[in-house]
Amino acid sequence: MYVLASRRILAAAGTLLGLLAATGADAQGTVNALCSTDASWCEAAAAEFTRATGIRVLQAHKGTGEIGAQLRAEAANPKTDIWWGGTGDPFLQAAEQGLLDPYRPAYINDLYDWSVRQYAMSQNMVGGFYTSAMGFGFNTDVLKKKKLPEPRCWADLIKPEYKGEVEMSHPATSGTGYTIVAGLVQLMGEEQAFDYLKKLHRNTTAYTRSGQAQAPNVAKGEVAIGISFIFGFDRWRYDKYPVKSVAPCEGTGYEIGGIALVKGARNKANAIRYYDWLMSPAGQSIGAKAGSLQSPANKTFKPDPRIPSMSDVRLIKYDFEKYGSAAERKRLIDRWTREVESQPR
Repeated sequence: MYVLASRRILAAAGTLLGLLAATGADAQGTVNALCSTDASWCEAAAAEFTRATGIRVLQAHKGTGEIGAQLRAEAANPKTDIWWGGTGDPFLQAAEQGLLDPYRPAYINDLYDWSVRQYAMSQNMVGGFYTSAMGFGFNTDVLKKKKLPEPRCWADLIKPEYKGEVEMSHPATSGTGYTIVAGLVQLMGEEQAFDYLKKLHRNTTAYTRSGQAQAPNVAKGEVAIGISFIFGFDRWRYDKYPVKSVAPCEGTGYEIGGIALVKGARNKANAIRYYDWLMSPAGQSIGAKAGSLQSPANKTFKPDPRIPSMSDVRLIKYDFEKYGSAAERKRLIDRWTREVESQPR
């Protein structure tokens, strides 16, 4: 009887220890992430990383402007471990504000020069995750129905015939929207750019919270023309929607998407594992598989042939250091809000 009872006690103790160990493993086996690229890529990457490592990804999808505000609000008690995807300017602003931790990966030589430059510019707090050019897409069926020509240049979008036919994202909530404004300022000069933005405002039907809204809205015919990154429109074109995309004839800005570890991360070791996996060929290739066609940072694998080439695009010399600063972003957005958004349409 005594032996049997002892065995039961030992078995119960073993079960309890096993449960405690499992609970500890679960607590260590998570990573809290924020993702700003296409939702399909965010979801697919999190699921695949969990399958590959067993680490559970608790991840939310938000615009870069919103995430920047969230990290500032949570600075004293961070709830996020890693932030990835989306335009790089808000990442650089977060680095400047002391919200990120430095990390320079051992595989830095596997990355393209434009990615490595982001590390150097931010004291290793922001890596270059992908790149893509700004442009616009349009629904060919809608334009034909309304007897409107296909736009090719920035100058086309402010013509009176396109009134109510253009959509872009809001610069205060969307990194894409801010990149449009900052790119035009660098392309045209600030005074001419703001004069242009006022004229564009008259033709703009809506400013969305996210820069990822334009491509599906154009594809579904909800708006004729959308201003965003070109890769987003190409996804819908490959899916047989009546969509075309164009890089503006005058030249255009571009993005270098960001990736960063959040300062004070609770699950830093797992955040680094997720970071390294996202930058690996396995993680980088998930984008195209999920229909997100940016040019990846990792140069050690063959990218999806559907990714649009930037070789024929007239890219401006984008000053990421200047326009990635918090003060410059605030100044331009405040001016845009005061002089452009406030105007009647």
